[in-house]
Amino acid sequence: MQRSEAEIFEDLRVLTAQPGYVHAMAGICYRDNLVSFQGEHKASDLEHLFDRKRLNRNEISTLMGLMMLQPLDLAVIDEATLRSYASRTDELLAELHEAMTGQAVGELISQAEQGAPMDDFWQGAMMREPIFYGTESAYSFQYRDLFAVKHAPDDDWLERVMGFSSAQALRVASAMCSLMDARATSGARLAGDTKVGEMPAGSVLDLFEFTALEIAQRSGQALAVVEAVFHALTFSGDNGQFKEVGDFNQVAATPLLPTGRSSVLLFSHYSIYEALYESPFFWMNQDKDYKQQASDNRGAFTEQFSQRRLAAVFGKANVYTNVNLIEGKRIVAEADVLVIFGDRIIIVQAKAKKLTLAARKGNDGQIKADFAAAIQKAYDQGAECAAAINSGKCRLEDDRGQAVVLPKQIKEIYPFCVVSDHYPALAFQASQYLKYTEDEIVRPPFVMDVFLLDVLAEMLDTPLRFLGYVRMRLESAQKLMMGHELTALAYHLRCNLWLDGEYNMVMLEDSIAADLDTAMAVRREGLPGKRVPEGILTKMKGTFYERLIEQIERRPDPAILELGFTLLSMGEESCTTVHKAIEGLTEMAKADGKRHDFVLGMSEPGTGICFHCNPRPSEEAARSLEVHCSKRKYAQRAAEWYGVSVGLSGEIQFGITLNSPWERSRAMDELTKDMKPSSSFGTAMKTMERALVPKKYGRNDPCPCGSGSKYKKCCL
Repeated sequence: MQRSEAEIFEDLRVLTAQPGYVHAMAGICYRDNLVSFQGEHKASDLEHLFDRKRLNRNEISTLMGLMMLQPLDLAVIDEATLRSYASRTDELLAELHEAMTGQAVGELISQAEQGAPMDDFWQGAMMREPIFYGTESAYSFQYRDLFAVKHAPDDDWLERVMGFSSAQALRVASAMCSLMDARATSGARLAGDTKVGEMPAGSVLDLFEFTALEIAQRSGQALAVVEAVFHALTFSGDNGQFKEVGDFNQVAATPLLPTGRSSVLLFSHYSIYEALYESPFFWMNQDKDYKQQASDNRGAFTEQFSQRRLAAVFGKANVYTNVNLIEGKRIVAEADVLVIFGDRIIIVQAKAKKLTLAARKGNDGQIKADFAAAIQKAYDQGAECAAAINSGKCRLEDDRGQAVVLPKQIKEIYPFCVVSDHYPALAFQASQYLKYTEDEIVRPPFVMDVFLLDVLAEMLDTPLRFLGYVRMRLESAQKLMMGHELTALAYHLRCNLWLDGEYNMVMLEDSIAADLDTAMAVRREGLPGKRVPEGILTKMKGTFYERLIEQIERRPDPAILELGFTLLSMGEESCTTVHKAIEGLTEMAKADGKRHDFVLGMSEPGTGICFHCNPRPSEEAARSLEVHCSKRKYAQRAAEWYGVSVGLSGEIQFGITLNSPWERSRAMDELTKDMKPSSSFGTAMKTMERALVPKKYGRNDPCPCGSGSKYKKCCL
């Protein structure tokens, strides 16, 4: 018979109150949080972090919260007792997860029996499991790096009230974390050669214990400053309000645990960096005179950070902040951030809202209220902006009063909803609760936190790559199931997120993100290793395919922009085909100085590409490409067809996009009646190879380099 959560929670309370349990806590944190590597940092070094038996951040925080219901007992225990504590902890937390899952399944069955629609299933208690066991929103180094950026505007208040600035607090926290790493690396005070990912023999408590004096010396900060930071982040009180999962757990806000011997315990990088990032909200919220200013600063941070990361991708000239949409003399909508790239627009609405404790405990009304205040409101504001832009009646001005010029014709608008803090199970809640509309121009919203936006801009740092992923992610929204948005991004970086229509549902394991996690650590922590995961960003480097993408990004002409997105949706085999086709066309054109073409039919029904290689661009060449594309589009009964003309070195000369429903036409029937069907790729490549067999040239023949001069006056 399955026990209740309350019974299991009580057993955990009793266990964590045992003499010397803190030593087992240290061993569990060593086993489940630390990562070791030799030489280059690789994805395989993270394997133990994806073990289903590993305790996640919320589970470890729960153990600490229960342990601190009474004064910390530092009594030394023998190895057998330590291992029994750890083993029993794992058993009880596994049982707690089963109980929480069982409650959710029971609720699901009950609602199904009552005939409730699927949209109503994920209510109240049903959300507790995904909220508690959801993957962390941010990397620890993101909390670290964004903390000072977020709270620098509050420095006057922090120094006056708390006794330290944001930069000083960051130096103190960084010194503690670097000392922890140094101790672990040197194996200080560890018995044996236990590997990370295994339960160490003996106590590792010294690894996590710190004094203010040693941190002052290591950080270069005054002892008074270090003591002020310790005071702000050190647990005090009895944590008596922590009685069940979802209750306020003071350990999460104050992760430094006092030992009673002039030192504190810190068990992970993540906990102190997260506390620094989030706790100032609660400190400042108690100051009635500063509360509003702090709120304004948080909102400004979310907008400004979004602007900076998007500007790094699209260029400052294409990203605008606080854009007013004005009809007559009236402001009808405001976009926090607006991005324009070719005929595509991104509208960002930023919010600095948190999930309340009542919502975390499964209060259905509060979950929906929190969601409405943060995500739904952001989307509704973005939708107002999109509607105003689509109306064509508005003029746009940015925060400097400068006019924002929209493209003559808008192809797509993407609403982004961005929140500044960790919002548990954000993607899952958005899939269940967000009410939105979409059409051919205004696409579904993309809901994210600043941490996801940061990673997207880091790994997809060009406009076409960034928007191409956004398109595929939104198109696959109803097919994907995963624990975190980073998993979807990692899958895309590995093999492209475009999903074949034959798949109704795709489930992605969290471990897929290991390559992305490693690359981000290499970039942000300065570790040795690969900065780019193997996959779509590496396999086509140096090819004509990659050069096409780069050229389209440099000149976002609507006539060829859609071709860029189509190219990015291709699988590896099709990408290689494009490279070989252009390579063959250019070589043939160089050899005989004539135009050559290649037709690529896409696996997606109703789409294709005509590639032309023209020794010289001309109006006649442009007309020829358009006629060729029109005939191929009609013959294939396609809705979309793309054409691109390249020069002898593969540079884009011009391009066209034909996008209209197929309709029968007598004129086109006549024009295409003698048109030969497209050759298979293999046949076409063999033709190219035969044409490229070296041959002898007469002195008066056209030079094979394609210059147009005679052979004797050129390469001879």
